[in-house]
Amino acid sequence: MTAVPDPALPHPVLDVRNLVKVYGAGETQVRALRGVSLTVERGDYVAIMGSSGSGKSTLMNILGCLDIPTSGRYLLDGVDVSRLDDRQLALVRNRRIGFVFQAFNLIPRMTALSNVELPLAYAGMKAAERRHRALAALGAVGLADRAGHEPNQLSGGQQQRVAVARALVTAPALVLADEPTGNLDTRSSEDVLAVLDRLNRSGRTIVLITHEADVAAHARRLIRLVDGEIVHDEVLRRDEVLPRDASAAVSG
Repeated sequence: MTAVPDPALPHPVLDVRNLVKVYGAGETQVRALRGVSLTVERGDYVAIMGSSGSGKSTLMNILGCLDIPTSGRYLLDGVDVSRLDDRQLALVRNRRIGFVFQAFNLIPRMTALSNVELPLAYAGMKAAERRHRALAALGAVGLADRAGHEPNQLSGGQQQRVAVARALVTAPALVLADEPTGNLDTRSSEDVLAVLDRLNRSGRTIVLITHEADVAAHARRLIRLVDGEIVHDEVLRRDEVLPRDASAAVSG
């Protein structure tokens, strides 16, 4: 008899099993992922590194439910995303994943507050609650005093911190950061990474996609991809995570 998982037991935020992704066919076929398996526990801070063509962008797109694997299984916060239709996938992306992109992806003519409110608006939350949660998220990244500013009135580092606030405002299971410091100078990069570090210490699960070793060093676990395969998976350090009630201000 096959054992049925107990829903009361804690499950990993990410459970990836033998993911394969193939593009094209015949002589033009490219195997971007070649049987990738990994597990990310709640509260972990993982950096995924790889050079161009290593498969890290393909893996990021699958983890973010922006693409589907050719074969293999992916469970996000206990949900088998391969069984979801397009509408359900959109809901998962909005509610369970907070995205931070290299290009910030803020709406130019909207204030920082309105940008952070967007995922909550899509979820149908009432305006007063949206505003309350968005202000709390901006406060968590040190930008409560910039809530009324539009992106062109903010520095690059401040724009990325607004993007981080938008990522965490829905209290997602996973914060997925794709090259979050790629467009920033050294000082702004340090500011953004300090915010991510603090969020992780408060209990947030973060997966960071990067090609920069100094950025990856902020994580507690390092995974290296080469030619679509994991060739290295190392725990860098074991930081103590704050109790959940001690991080209420950061949780959004």
